[in-house]
Amino acid sequence: MSDIALLPQVEAFLARHHALFIDGRYVQSQSAQTLDVVNPATGQVIAQVSEASPGDIDAAVESARRGFKQWSAAAPAVRGHVLLKLADLLERHREELAQIETCQSGKIIQISRAFEVDQAAHFLRYYAGWATKISGQTITPSLPSFAGERYTAFTLREPVGVVVGIVPWNFSTMIAIWKLASALVTGCSIIIKPSEFTPLTILRIAELAMDAGLPPGALNVVTGGSQVGKGLIEHPGTNKVSFTGSVPTGLAVGQSAMGAGLTRATLELGGKNAAGFLPDVAADVAVNGIIEAGFLHSGQICAAAERFFVHRSQLEPIMDKLAQRLSKLNIGSPLDEATEFGPVTNRQHQRKLGEFFAKARAQDNTIIHGGKLIDGPGCYVEPTIILANSRSDTLLHEETFGPIATFLPYDSEEELLELMNDTPFGLSASLWTNDLGKALRMVPAIEAGTVWVNMHTLLDPAVPFGGSKSSGMGREFGSAFIDDYTELKSVMIRY
Repeated sequence: MSDIALLPQVEAFLARHHALFIDGRYVQSQSAQTLDVVNPATGQVIAQVSEASPGDIDAAVESARRGFKQWSAAAPAVRGHVLLKLADLLERHREELAQIETCQSGKIIQISRAFEVDQAAHFLRYYAGWATKISGQTITPSLPSFAGERYTAFTLREPVGVVVGIVPWNFSTMIAIWKLASALVTGCSIIIKPSEFTPLTILRIAELAMDAGLPPGALNVVTGGSQVGKGLIEHPGTNKVSFTGSVPTGLAVGQSAMGAGLTRATLELGGKNAAGFLPDVAADVAVNGIIEAGFLHSGQICAAAERFFVHRSQLEPIMDKLAQRLSKLNIGSPLDEATEFGPVTNRQHQRKLGEFFAKARAQDNTIIHGGKLIDGPGCYVEPTIILANSRSDTLLHEETFGPIATFLPYDSEEELLELMNDTPFGLSASLWTNDLGKALRMVPAIEAGTVWVNMHTLLDPAVPFGGSKSSGMGREFGSAFIDDYTELKSVMIRY
């Protein structure tokens, strides 16, 4: 097969001069600086976006504060209705948005359609349902009465104000939707700062949000590098930051937020996620699980597994079958519907993965399959299987964020749990077994914010998601997000 043809509207969008989206419209940056957006499959520049200046940041924050006043006063049902209309518009423009996303991120087109658009719409509808269900409590205080007076109390949930949403490059549409939906449904306004590598899709979605009825200023999109994000976090007019990204950057974001007058922060960070396979799992089932856990979107998923622990008796057959499966993957253009494995999202990340291969060789790890960058104009990396020598090897401790599965055998269930927890991180983990009773006994001992059993990576908006230990603070999804986007106000009355 060959690449699908880009829609005329996609070609027209890519050819635009991409300005900032402030106060419900595109606004030219006060800076002449621009950033190239590069298609990682071809190495070609496909668009340029503005590098926002400090003045642009001020304008976006002022717009968001005005938008907050209007949006927070809207009836809850109105907020939910706008999110539902936006979900409809995402589906109506499904192919257009998916193609833009694939061109900027290298994500294979099937994933762009199914996750970046379809799942984003699904999440929007879930969040819309919370609009009319955010509530406080009534309380009867135990204060003594001295002259017949009585007391009652209640709590209110009020929106925190202007939210800064800092979005990574791996799922630039879906994660942006998580953040804007959380903010908007609770009555906050939001400024999205997309990754400089993948800023395009959210700019198009911002237009659709206006078509859905969102008032000007409730959603702004400001493009640029890390200094733009820092300027937004530390701006006195912003009230909260929601960040998704690496642990080192997340620590810096948290420190900036705390230093800026205790700006509230939700940090969904990465880690070194583990998948443990008990010996009762058939080799073919294990291989399917490993591919699901570690190789979807070339391993560029914060919750993906990178450490794989297999019982010593099964290690060799599982790795042999996995190598055979990976060798048959169709690696190619992400716009070709027959492609099963595309590029990583940028050249910088491709080089970083090459450095991990060098570290593995320097420590005499056994590279069972892959272990090389693929020559060519695109940012391609071979899907890789590595057998570590010991639990102290680098690739069992440093996050690669790529298609690298590092294996180590274990001999007992106690050792398996010890290995899975041998990390300062705790975003996710998975346990694979046919013995559900054993799984339920082991799950409480696994130190991670999300533990899957016989599955990995898949998320549902009704199930809270976030990390423990160094993998973050706060939770997305479920009802848990409400705590992070609202202030709890207590009211006491004497009568």
